[in-house]
Amino acid sequence: MTALLHTHELTRNQTLVLNALSAAGSPQSAYDILDRLRGDGFRAPLQVYRALEKLIEFGLVHRLESINSFVACSTPHDHEAHQHGVTAFAICDSCGNVAEFHDQAIEQRLQEWQKASHFRPAKTTIEIRGTCKACI
Repeated sequence: MTALLHTHELTRNQTLVLNALSAAGSPQSAYDILDRLRGDGFRAPLQVYRALEKLIEFGLVHRLESINSFVACSTPHDHEAHQHGVTAFAICDSCGNVAEFHDQAIEQRLQEWQKASHFRPAKTTIEIRGTCKACI
């Protein structure tokens, strides 16, 4: 856990959820996480959802909207500092692999559009669904 650079003190539940996601190697639903952590005293989905909510706020976890799952951030950051801007994910429909990436050109183009349109986004996440190189 010390390898993650963040300024937030994590609770026991937040640490357990983050570690479970990091160890999973693939996107996990809240119920997948709950099943993994039952031996650690987790009994209700609400425990997982509360921890996930804070971990997302801290920039340590991302929610993949299209598959209703969560992944540990590949480059942990502080959302307040917004160190890596727009987050994009390539999600393989065959094996479930998720690659997180950041592209300055895409981010710049979105910022230009937002300014021209007078649109203030609350959140921007790009999810690309398809087949990864290993599954082609």
